[in-house]
Amino acid sequence: MNTENTNLPSFTQLTDLAAERLGGKVLYTTDDFFAEKENLIKPGRGIFIPDKYTDRGKWMDGWESRRKRTPGHDWCIIQLATSGVIQGVDIDTNHFLGNHPPHASIEACNIENADLEQLISDESLWTEVLPKSPLDPGSQHFFEIDSNQQWTHLKLHIYPDGGVARLKVYGEVQKDWSPHLNTTTLDLAAAINGGKALLCNDMFFSSKDNINMPNRGVNMGDGWETKRNRTPENRDWLILKLAHRGILQKVHLDTCHFKGNFPDTFSIDGINVGEGENVADDSTWTPIMDKTKLQADCIHEHNELINKGPFTHIRLNIFPDGGVSRLRLYGVPV
Repeated sequence: MNTENTNLPSFTQLTDLAAERLGGKVLYTTDDFFAEKENLIKPGRGIFIPDKYTDRGKWMDGWESRRKRTPGHDWCIIQLATSGVIQGVDIDTNHFLGNHPPHASIEACNIENADLEQLISDESLWTEVLPKSPLDPGSQHFFEIDSNQQWTHLKLHIYPDGGVARLKVYGEVQKDWSPHLNTTTLDLAAAINGGKALLCNDMFFSSKDNINMPNRGVNMGDGWETKRNRTPENRDWLILKLAHRGILQKVHLDTCHFKGNFPDTFSIDGINVGEGENVADDSTWTPIMDKTKLQADCIHEHNELINKGPFTHIRLNIFPDGGVSRLRLYGVPV
């Protein structure tokens, strides 16, 4: 069951720019003796298996360095999936109880096509965005980042050593659209380009935020799925903000892994509004696709659209309920 925690900071509704599934990478660490650095940007908060050990000690689902017996502290470098403005981070020590770092800080830099050796050795590249801050065991730590600058890499420092389960880096994708305007066909829904699922009426089984992730879904949980609805003529819906205002050319809707629970039909509407304008008023939506039948576990490609835009937002309607793995909306930014 998927439920949203309304007590989380508002920035957690933004895109996790560091997420492995989006294309983030952990490039380097001073030490990951007990648990690999790559775990830091995996989905979720990490799990704990009581009796699982490796030849180096207790298996932990996170990044964990050995006990430091020399001066200094441990750190790692993360390459964001795409450059962006960071509004907040979550440093999560979930399941690290007697082995969490007491403090952490974060630095950032903005350098495209960075050379790893330069990132490691040139301290002048880095700007502190989170000062040294206390951490508690087994807890999420939400920190706002007060910077409007664009960043491509982060350096997470832990003092002096220990384990961090996950690092989430919430922000807004920054993309240079000027080479693409009126010329290039792109997936305007894609999270990597800046598309964002804003609202939906139901996501009981899995999150709306999966709908525009890269690649096909890895399983049935890696999609948007609503609960069974017994109301006659029910419509479930999801509103997605396009990465850029654009003219749509084709729609790909994927029901990958949804075999006994795919929607019967779907339709798509669009709207063209300015930043911050209301997108919840039914009377303002324009049909892009009429009701269309769906099949199980299948990519549905549609090139014939009723209206092509320009649009800034789309609304995906599914009838009466069910699960959709991915939605691709190919078009030209204008």
